[in-house]
Amino acid sequence: MRTLLIALPLLSLPALAHALDIPPVDYPTLPATAADANGFVPRGWRIEQRLDGDLNADRRADLVLVLRQQDPRNVLEHDGMGISPLDSNPRLLAIAWARPDGTYALAAQNHQLIPRHEYPNLSDVFEDGAGGVSIVRGTLQVVLYAFSNAGSWATGSTRFTFRWQHDAFALIGYDNDSMMRNSGQTESVSINYATAKVRRASGSIETDGEQVRWEKLLSKKRWTLDSIGDGAAFTPLP
Repeated sequence: MRTLLIALPLLSLPALAHALDIPPVDYPTLPATAADANGFVPRGWRIEQRLDGDLNADRRADLVLVLRQQDPRNVLEHDGMGISPLDSNPRLLAIAWARPDGTYALAAQNHQLIPRHEYPNLSDVFEDGAGGVSIVRGTLQVVLYAFSNAGSWATGSTRFTFRWQHDAFALIGYDNDSMMRNSGQTESVSINYATAKVRRASGSIETDGEQVRWEKLLSKKRWTLDSIGDGAAFTPLP
């Protein structure tokens, strides 16, 4: 069984036979500053998820927003397999620093890491709270969920962990867990970019033990929020 870092792109393949005509999107540029969270929300978008927490070690609660477009043209009815209507409205991740006067300054915005829901046989990556964003010990974590109702037995999730360093949100951790629903086989890959170590594990939901193998991360390539691109298609290992 391939791990989800490979399975995620493969989950899209069976959907190509009945891919929908997804409308293009002109992504907005968010304002540089705002008095509150609503000040970063463009017309036609809404706040889907909001977090407050210190991300740059200045002891102020910074702002993390997942914004989602609300365009009815992106909600598609179809007669094929899978989810209908399909809400293909895109998401935008925004991070803003809290300032001493109580306002916010935009630190980053990204619309690539969280992919649009484009294929009706695949789940939305944030479906039923299985995916989403969180702030954990000063880091930003983004979890993408994967499930196919046709064409693949694979299901799982991928977690990206970012820390603000060197004026960017650097990827410091990558964790991928997958399971084959037909066989119960499980695999996980965990990368610690600070220690340059890779942990691989395989097992089964029917047994308690798992086989674990540690490797050295040979690639010197380091990633940031802006360089990863589509999180569902990201493959950090050759």
